[in-house]
Amino acid sequence: MGAVMSDAVPARSDRDIKGPSPLIALVGEPPPTLIVDPPLAEPLSRGLVFIQYRAEHCRIVPVFGQGALGVSPRIGHVHVTVDDLPWHFVDASGETLLVVGLEAGEHSVLVQLADPAHHVLTEQTVTFIVPPKT
Repeated sequence: MGAVMSDAVPARSDRDIKGPSPLIALVGEPPPTLIVDPPLAEPLSRGLVFIQYRAEHCRIVPVFGQGALGVSPRIGHVHVTVDDLPWHFVDASGETLLVVGLEAGEHSVLVQLADPAHHVLTEQTVTFIVPPKT
């Protein structure tokens, strides 16, 4: 059976949405980028910080160590630092970041995209205000 032709706008392909196949090495990968959104407004109004992020040209996966540096397409994870504290936590889920228990007031969250050996590739900081509890 042949392909059906239509005047409709073609749907975006899986490759358009997800990017290149993880089964094929990429030559000359573009540098990774990190997109970090401000906290979601509704949870923030209740003192809950939900931060959505995504990486481009880097897949977020829980794989670590020197041996993973040569993987193509590139892989990594994020380091998350709250309010310039001297420590951070690591997230390799690629899902929304959650920060709870912050006092009312202004805060910042630094999100760093890192390679499997924890070298920072790029970073973004979001600042926000946790409202007083009512």
